[in-house]
Amino acid sequence: MAQSLTHRFLIPLCACLLALSTWFLAAPAQAFDNPELLPNQETPIVDLANFLPSGQEDNLINELENFESETGWKVRVLTQYDQSPGRAVIPYWGLDNHSILVVADSRGGNLLAFSVGDDVYELLPRTFWIELQTRFGNLYYVRDNGENNSIVSSINAVTQCLKDGGCNVVPGLPREQWILTLVTSILGGIICGLAAVPRKPGQIIAWQWALIFSPLWGILFIAFGIGPVVTRTSDFLPVFRNVMGFSLGLLVAYLSSVFRQAPTSDA
Repeated sequence: MAQSLTHRFLIPLCACLLALSTWFLAAPAQAFDNPELLPNQETPIVDLANFLPSGQEDNLINELENFESETGWKVRVLTQYDQSPGRAVIPYWGLDNHSILVVADSRGGNLLAFSVGDDVYELLPRTFWIELQTRFGNLYYVRDNGENNSIVSSINAVTQCLKDGGCNVVPGLPREQWILTLVTSILGGIICGLAAVPRKPGQIIAWQWALIFSPLWGILFIAFGIGPVVTRTSDFLPVFRNVMGFSLGLLVAYLSSVFRQAPTSDA
C-alpha cells in the first residue's frame, strides 16, 4: 500500500520537476530585428498590416513631414500583424528623445501602443498617453471607426497638443465620458439636496449639514462633473447641462424629503 502511494505521488512530482528544469534551462527571449521588413526608402509610415488606405496614407505622410519640418517633433507610424521589424525601426527612423512612435497591432486587447522620447513627456505626461490609448485604441472605438481612423485620430491629438505647447489630457469630450460626468453631477446634487433637508422646526435649509457633506458632493460635481469637461473642451453646452443636472438633482432630493416630512392634518 505504501509503495503504491509512493509511486502515485513520485511520478507526477518527477514530471513537474522535469518540466520546470526544461523551462529554466531554456534560453531567454531575445530582442529581434527584422530589417528586411522595412522599405529601402525611408518613409514616416510603414503599414505592414494594411490598415491605411493608399490615399489616406499619402495624406498622412505629407502631414507628418510638414509637422516635423515646422516643429522638429518626429512622429512615425508602424502597423503590424503577423510579423514585426522589432528594434530595427530605431536605426531605420533614427528615433531619439524628440520622437514618437505609434504602433498599431490588432492582436492585443488594444490596437494602439506608443513609444515616446523623454523630451516628449515634458509636454505630454504619461497619463496623456494612457488616456489616448484607451480612448482611440479600445475595441469599441476601432469597431465603430476602423483601424485607420483610430490611428489618424490619435496622431491628430498628439500633433495638435504639441503645436499648442502641451496637454495634460486628450482634447475632445466623447459622448460616453460626458454622460459619466452628467451622472456624477446629478448624484452630487442629490447628496447636497438630502444634506440640506431641514432637521429642526422652523428651519428652511440645513446649511451646516450641507457644508459637512460638501467634500462628497463637491468632488462629485466639481472634480468629476465639471473638471473633465472644462479641461477637454471649450464648449459651454456640456457645462450648462451638468450644472442643470446638479440643480435638478438637488431640488428633487430636497423637495421630496421636505414634503415627506411635512405634517398631515386629520380628516
